[in-house]
Amino acid sequence: MSSLAIKVGDELPVFQRRTGLAEWNRYAAVNDEFVPIHMDDDAGRAAGFQGALGMGNLQIAYLHNVVRDWLGDRGRILTLSCRFNAPNLKGTIICARGHVTAVTPRENGVEIALDVWTADADGNRLAPGACTVLIDR
Repeated sequence: MSSLAIKVGDELPVFQRRTGLAEWNRYAAVNDEFVPIHMDDDAGRAAGFQGALGMGNLQIAYLHNVVRDWLGDRGRILTLSCRFNAPNLKGTIICARGHVTAVTPRENGVEIALDVWTADADGNRLAPGACTVLIDR
């Protein structure tokens, strides 16, 4: 898709993953993030959750994936941020989503603003955020 075809309201293709201890352990291994609340239900409950929960940074990674998959080699991610509203619990299917909120021509390309978020299978937003990309001229 060329940058000229991108318009406000366009939806990004969904990036989806089922998460749990196996996925969290793999993520922890590459990030040295072996924190008890991500590995042990008792530690998660002691922290006030239903059990173990996924890393917030893994949700950021899912947001990065949904944007990168949509953007491809056309440009680069300038900013990406989110707020953690709810935990990623074991067995949850996480969907990373996004849509275009602004398209602004720039000297060096087209800047695209996106609303991005992760949600569970019921549509509850776990980590709403924003992203800005630049599609090179």
